[in-house]
Amino acid sequence: MRFTNTLRVALRALRRNTMRSMLTALGMIIGVAAVITMVSIGNGAKAQVEAQVASLGQNLITVMPGSSSSGGTRGGYGSSTSLTPEDADAILADVKGIDGLSPEVRDRSQILANGLNWNTNINGVGPDYPYVRNWPMASGSMFTEQDIKSLAKVCVIGKTVADQVFPNEDPVGQTLRIRNLPFRILGVLSPKGFSIFGSDEDDAVLIPYTSHMRRVSRRTNISMIRIQAAEADEIASVKLAVEDLLTQRRRGREPDFTVRTQEELATAATATAKTMTGLLAGIAGVSLIVGGIGIMNIMLVSVTERTREIGIRLAIGAHGRDVLTQFLIEAILLSSLGGLIGVCVGVGGSQLLSYYNGWPVLVPTLWIAISVAGSAVVGIVSGFYPAYKAAQLDPIDALRYE
Repeated sequence: MRFTNTLRVALRALRRNTMRSMLTALGMIIGVAAVITMVSIGNGAKAQVEAQVASLGQNLITVMPGSSSSGGTRGGYGSSTSLTPEDADAILADVKGIDGLSPEVRDRSQILANGLNWNTNINGVGPDYPYVRNWPMASGSMFTEQDIKSLAKVCVIGKTVADQVFPNEDPVGQTLRIRNLPFRILGVLSPKGFSIFGSDEDDAVLIPYTSHMRRVSRRTNISMIRIQAAEADEIASVKLAVEDLLTQRRRGREPDFTVRTQEELATAATATAKTMTGLLAGIAGVSLIVGGIGIMNIMLVSVTERTREIGIRLAIGAHGRDVLTQFLIEAILLSSLGGLIGVCVGVGGSQLLSYYNGWPVLVPTLWIAISVAGSAVVGIVSGFYPAYKAAQLDPIDALRYE
């Protein structure tokens, strides 16, 4: 029997039991739709985290305080306060492959402006800060290196601060007070949203780090140093050079700093999303197995119901391989059709979840292909035993079957 004739017979058999065929395919539809939906949600969450990490800057390297030990008293990560502006100057002067650098001093304080007040982050930074953070200005301009040297009382504010203390006004050129010191507003940063840690990036006032250290916080150390490597492939070498330089400047003392790259932060931040995606895909994949068992069960029932038909076909000259092929085709058609419909349902369901719940979703093309191919494989695996059983029937016994 030719393959086309075998295919025609298989299609005719499925049409004879349309409702049963649809219910059998339903298991594959639910399984594939669940896999596509769950993976889309997981990939969407991962992509959102990656975008937030990318918003920190390009080719970013961050030097942060490490642990400390003094006079028998030891502290954990972040307890050291030995990072200084001189460390930042040395890195900029001696390390090659750097495209931008900004020391950073962090504090929080109440500000007064326009008859209103607001508690916000007061960040002392360098002129390269917007460039290093990939954070363009919405209006006005950033302060300059001359402002750093002169301890100028100038600032740049975020969108949240502008909305809170200068509603419906242009804040550029106006004055706000930080701990009773007047700072002239030079510009407003473009909106950036929330960070991967859940804090509002736009709720900040940027001032020269020297002004912060000498006029506002009265401290001698800095909170961190942000560095932008000139090229992505130079990040590792720049990181190693920074670690070596700072270790040399400690003159044999135990390193009290930590250097992290953007890739390391992205890996740590997306680890949970990857785990969640794998877990959701694994749970949804169980539905595919259940669907395959359903197909096998129905095909076994079909072999039993059509025993006489199989006997007649074998008696008039059909080979066992023809019967095997027919039942395999039926199983593959059921699973593949269920897989294709499941992909449509999964993609549609993902978009509905995104629309109504605001969840980020990213429909993975690779997983669509995997789901369709997987459903076909499930059809082959689950349909092989019933098909083999049908092909091994003795024609005489099959014709006598009632």
